[in-house]
Amino acid sequence: MEQQNKLIDLYLFGLVPFAAFAVGWAILDQPLSNFDGGFAALGLLTIFSSCWLRLQLPRTNVHVTISDALIILSLLLYGGSITVLLSLVEVAAASINLKLRGADIRLKTMAINVLAAPISVFAAYHTARLIFGPSDQVVIRNDYTSLIWLLLTICLTLFAVNSTIVSIFAGIKTGKSIWHHWKRNLVDAIVLNMLGGIMAGVFLKAVTNLNLYLVAAIVGFFGIILLTFRHFVTDARKSAEIAHREQRERYEQAEKHVLELEHYVDELERVAEQLQESHEKFRHAAYHDALTGLPNRNFFIDRLKKELSDSAESGEFRFAILLLDLYRFKTINESLGHSLGDQLIKNVGSRLAEMVRESDMASRFSGDKFGIILTDLLERDEAVAFADRLSSRISEPYTLDGRQVFTDVRVGIAFGNSKYVEAEDLLRDADIAMYYAKDSSSKHVIFDQKMHVRAVTRLQLETDLRFAIERNEFELHYQPIVGLETAQLVGFEALVRWNHPQRGLVPPNEFIPISESTGLIVPMTVQILESACTQVKEWQVRYPMEVPLSIAVNLSGKHFADPRLVSQIKTVLSTSGLDPASLKLELTESAIMENAERAIQMLAQIKETGVQVSIDDFGTGYSSLSYLHRFPIDLLKVDRSFVSAMEENSENGEIVRTVIALAKALRLKVVAEGIESIHQFHQLRILQCEYGQGYLFSPPKPVSDIETMLGEKTNWQHFLPQPARPIPQAANISPLRLAN
Repeated sequence: MEQQNKLIDLYLFGLVPFAAFAVGWAILDQPLSNFDGGFAALGLLTIFSSCWLRLQLPRTNVHVTISDALIILSLLLYGGSITVLLSLVEVAAASINLKLRGADIRLKTMAINVLAAPISVFAAYHTARLIFGPSDQVVIRNDYTSLIWLLLTICLTLFAVNSTIVSIFAGIKTGKSIWHHWKRNLVDAIVLNMLGGIMAGVFLKAVTNLNLYLVAAIVGFFGIILLTFRHFVTDARKSAEIAHREQRERYEQAEKHVLELEHYVDELERVAEQLQESHEKFRHAAYHDALTGLPNRNFFIDRLKKELSDSAESGEFRFAILLLDLYRFKTINESLGHSLGDQLIKNVGSRLAEMVRESDMASRFSGDKFGIILTDLLERDEAVAFADRLSSRISEPYTLDGRQVFTDVRVGIAFGNSKYVEAEDLLRDADIAMYYAKDSSSKHVIFDQKMHVRAVTRLQLETDLRFAIERNEFELHYQPIVGLETAQLVGFEALVRWNHPQRGLVPPNEFIPISESTGLIVPMTVQILESACTQVKEWQVRYPMEVPLSIAVNLSGKHFADPRLVSQIKTVLSTSGLDPASLKLELTESAIMENAERAIQMLAQIKETGVQVSIDDFGTGYSSLSYLHRFPIDLLKVDRSFVSAMEENSENGEIVRTVIALAKALRLKVVAEGIESIHQFHQLRILQCEYGQGYLFSPPKPVSDIETMLGEKTNWQHFLPQPARPIPQAANISPLRLAN
């Protein structure tokens, strides 16, 4: 670039002498001798047209102007010297005008134009003079042929000199050959110069044949036409520029849209990938357990459906499912916390995953419940053997936060066969077997059809039980409680019977466990309390006694844990009008000892109502003496198993003696259950047991029989030992005769 600038500067300096020579010659040739009003008008018109009547034809490099024609006209009419000066001024004025109007023209380009103008006019004048002589003579002769050749010579000389000077400059500037630029501008330059020559010839004939003013009018007319055309061309150029700009904007907008579309496509691809990843994650989450990572119940059922389908097609059912439940997990979870409980579940899941083969499946359903599918079994004993290994492996200790924890499993096993159409049916039967294992404390139980029948019966019984509560189908039987010292009636124990509409009286051992497992025991017990308290209150009014009759009602452990219990007791007492001291609630040892501290709080709240509390079946459960003295209770009930065996051996008699002694020490009263013989009755009296009940006195009886008993004022005083009668003394018998 620096080398090019140096060459351009050198080239400019090389042209300066030639231009200076031409200008110097023009000045020395006394140009002012030809200056008149006509030349002044011609000069002004030349400069004006060069600055403001220049027009570039659309899509070409040709600039149409009458200034070139006016320069040639000046050359013909006023000679070379004054025309050289006019061309210098005209080009300089045009270049400055373009620069002021914001055209992209550099100083060196302006310098080239200014230097080339006097050189080319000087060369054209002397070339024409050399060939044709003075130009004014040619004009005077009015020879059209000579005039045309003269104009052609001037035009060609102007073209040759101007194109050469400009092509050399452009070649230096761009680095391309001079010939390249000369060929490129050949047509435009020839057209421009030929137009100038033709217009100069026309103007010349007008001047010579008419007058200068007419020429000025013609020039003005053409100038107006040129201005109008220039305005039209300018408008057309602006329109073209607007259209080009709009097209460019549309193109840019299209490019922008393409870029946006590409970005959108990329974004769609990225979102699609993310959706695919999310889909995989969601699918994994939908079919796997979050805690253990094992397949979940949905996955298990799908796999089970496939096994049933494949087995049905092949006709070979060689698979089994195992459902297992952790033993005592609820206790572990509540005592050690849910965090350690979760750790235990994860460890159990890991052990299960290690034990199964790739063709098998281990899954977690929920909580502490897991399922396993065993495939390709050659015989059923394989599943049983696996259940044994599973039980042994799961029962091994777990280390959780430095603490060793033990657990075990109860397993239900069900084998696939052609009777199973739905996977849920097979799963149901394995579940039934698992619950049988839990109830029987067996490690594992294999399902048989009888279990299903019993399960259906149990379900129906549960449904009937719900309706029984709504329809109040429960009936109370009352067993008398007798004071052993006086052998008189002191109260009753209320024992529930279910008067089933189809089955008749259903014994408690059939429906009480179901009611406890389903939670129906709570509303059922509330009904029993309401009925028993109302009935005893009625008897107290109808059959008044020195000590009002009391009523004992059994309370389940589930109901004892219900926070609504105290309020329910208060409501029942308020509704029935029964004195709280006449109500005795009986609780088993296991119900109280399940959570001893909480039991103490609950018992204290019950005692605040005035109700008495007794521990039922004492001796059959587990009671800690450290807690027993803290329990706010009133009575202990000796279990019937100890009472009935008192006659068999002395060991059971000692147990009863110990229980009664313990009660005395704790200032508690004792009720003996299951008294069936007079011997038991007398033994308990000797041990100072306060109360007793059993078939010796009366079995549980319905309300009508009890009312008959109360009406007859039944008592059992004939069971009491009778005092010894004295032997009567006869008057006629003497001691001597007796001796004989």
